[in-house]
Amino acid sequence: MYIAIGMLVFLGVIALWMVGTYNQLVMLRQSVRESWSAIETELRRRYDLIPNLVETVKGYAGHEKDTLEAVIKARNSAAAVSGAPEAQAMANNVLTGALTKLMALSEAYPQLKANENFNQLQNALNDTETRISQARRFYNANVREMNTAVETFPSVLISGPMGFKPQTYFGIEDPNAFDPVKVSFSSGNQSQEPGGVIKLNSAVEEKRN
Repeated sequence: MYIAIGMLVFLGVIALWMVGTYNQLVMLRQSVRESWSAIETELRRRYDLIPNLVETVKGYAGHEKDTLEAVIKARNSAAAVSGAPEAQAMANNVLTGALTKLMALSEAYPQLKANENFNQLQNALNDTETRISQARRFYNANVREMNTAVETFPSVLISGPMGFKPQTYFGIEDPNAFDPVKVSFSSGNQSQEPGGVIKLNSAVEEKRN
């Protein structure tokens, strides 16, 4: 009888541990998803700002067509990626390179550099960069905590069977939110859709040096 009671107590403790561990893993996974959503929100803002920036630069440096088109092409390619963080980071690195060249044009065109709209857009992009950096740090911290819980003993005993997997360090759930933007290099209206990581100020400083 004592053995039976002991077994019931043991099984009860195991059951409580499994429930607690499962709930913890669920909360950690939700934190990762929410923090990644914050990154994507800022990426959408970045993608939304770029067409206006291109159109502003075009008004003062329209003959820099290759640079302008390179930015739009990189923007569209980055916006089309809605998969793993690695893929999005790689695409946004290409976009950052194109934007760096675009922002450096302000040093060659004083009137562009003095343009109020250009400065406002540059400040907005810098603000977005800061927000992305903050969101990225928060996301990676959540990923680290999640991965630790998934891969360490004893939670590893149930994480795999229950479908919890290590997350990737840095999702758009609606792929239509990342539709490519259409920007005309001729006069007229432009269409733009919503929505990384730019060091715009450092790019300009590098050009000055």
